[in-house]
Amino acid sequence: MENRTYHHGNLRAALVEAGLRLARTGGPSAVVLRAVSREAGVSHNAAYRHFAGHQDLLAAVAARCMEQLGVLMTERTALVPPDEPVPRAWARLAAIGRAYLDFALTEHGWFRTAFSGAATHGGAPAGPHPDGGPRPDHDTDPYTLLGARLDELVAVGALPAARRPGAEYAAW
Repeated sequence: MENRTYHHGNLRAALVEAGLRLARTGGPSAVVLRAVSREAGVSHNAAYRHFAGHQDLLAAVAARCMEQLGVLMTERTALVPPDEPVPRAWARLAAIGRAYLDFALTEHGWFRTAFSGAATHGGAPAGPHPDGGPRPDHDTDPYTLLGARLDELVAVGALPAARRPGAEYAAW
């Protein structure tokens, strides 16, 4: 068995990583303070130095799951070949949608955790990552990425500007 115990460094990040491992196979119900602490190799009381309680831990793990969805969306969007602006904008929007569906089908636990209601959406806050590590170089909030693709459709003339407000709600 692989040794995953925490020894030194950022305990908060180690707890969130342990929560990600548990959420991947068990969804949000697997992300509990005792199990995450055990997975990280620390006492369950140590987790309370970094999380106020279960909901706080679950929110941090859910945010990371949502970030994983955003990373997949970003990767898939980057694979769209250069083309004329309008077809490319539509293809990039389609890539976002396919990434969402693929994530839901292949990462059941992370998907359920991401959409458990524990994390908020609407763009990554400024400053260091909640785990203490660096933030990605790009915005990985799926909802923000969707909005950017819709804005791109307006910019290339594929979507009338008057139809853009609120379009992300219908698309989401």
